[in-house]
Amino acid sequence: MLVKTQVAIVGGGIIGASAALALRRYGVDVVLLERDACGSRSSGVNYGGVRRQGRPLAQLPLSRRAHELWRKLPELIGIDAEYVRSGHLKLARTPSDMEALEAYRDRTRDFDLGLQLLSGSELASRYPWLGKMAVGGSLCPEDGHANPRLVAPAFARAAARAGARIYENAKVERIERHGSGFDVVCAQGPHIVAEIVVNCAGAWAGEFARLFGEPVPMTPGHPLMIVTEPIPLFMNLNLGMEGGGIYARQVSRGNCVIGGPKGYALDDERARPSDDGIISVMREALVLLPTLEHAHVIRSWAGTEGYLPDRQPVIGKSSTTSGLIHAFGFSGAGFQIGPAVGEAIADLIHVGSTLLSLEAFAIERFQLGTRVGD
Repeated sequence: MLVKTQVAIVGGGIIGASAALALRRYGVDVVLLERDACGSRSSGVNYGGVRRQGRPLAQLPLSRRAHELWRKLPELIGIDAEYVRSGHLKLARTPSDMEALEAYRDRTRDFDLGLQLLSGSELASRYPWLGKMAVGGSLCPEDGHANPRLVAPAFARAAARAGARIYENAKVERIERHGSGFDVVCAQGPHIVAEIVVNCAGAWAGEFARLFGEPVPMTPGHPLMIVTEPIPLFMNLNLGMEGGGIYARQVSRGNCVIGGPKGYALDDERARPSDDGIISVMREALVLLPTLEHAHVIRSWAGTEGYLPDRQPVIGKSSTTSGLIHAFGFSGAGFQIGPAVGEAIADLIHVGSTLLSLEAFAIERFQLGTRVGD
């Protein structure tokens, strides 16, 4: 089946689905292609943290815009996706960690994060359920969390209601430039002819970038998550650790979601949590949250995400090929900024530019290319 469109988006995660919705709000004809089900890959199996705190400064303009969009989720996609502004508390395990949190607060004063530095005694007073492993922390009161299994599919459904044509189980095998447009060929599903292609293929996006002479040093990572049985509510925050480590939140049903060490790849398509990783997460969780001592783990999983060396994504126009736009390599931190990235992509296509600075995310930082087809 031959399908013609203005824009073909490869990848139905939160980036691709939100871009499809934003493009339809502009009235642009768009086709969204997803190899499995929309939101079934990294957008649907991540931890669900919706945080601004801890991001590189270059991401904070996008993060600030996304913060506004998350508040409007029911209006945008028809559901709240269990999004709550619980606050995000980043814990310091050492005095040097605390110094890093203080320095981050000072560097980000212009972004209205409202960061509050808390001493160890203040943590003990406010959050008596915390273990005694922290010397202090940084609270971002309006950050929070959401259910990742709900968000990207809801963006895709909203895009479909707005007129986007969505094809699931349509794995893209190759993308070829022809004349002023592109042929997008799927293993199963339609043959797309598009004026513009958006590469939002997540951990597999590097393959498509390489087709157009833009190889990037992206490597796969496999974040590990566990979920406990429901227990009485005790934790009202999204928790993280300065310098890395486990992270944890509790949902309204009482389950605790905890992430940390990596899983492993079974093959190019699938990942699994390792036994050692699960045990490590559970041990660290008990130190952080002693309340979990008798809680049973009922589920665990690992996903596949693409990581770039500088932990910054690629977002913007191709350096070699007119009509090609990239948005990938979010290094485990694309969930919160996803809706704003979708808007920025739509602006690049419909308006020709975006008010949000994308310079730090240019693919040219990995190689210089010569544009073709202009």
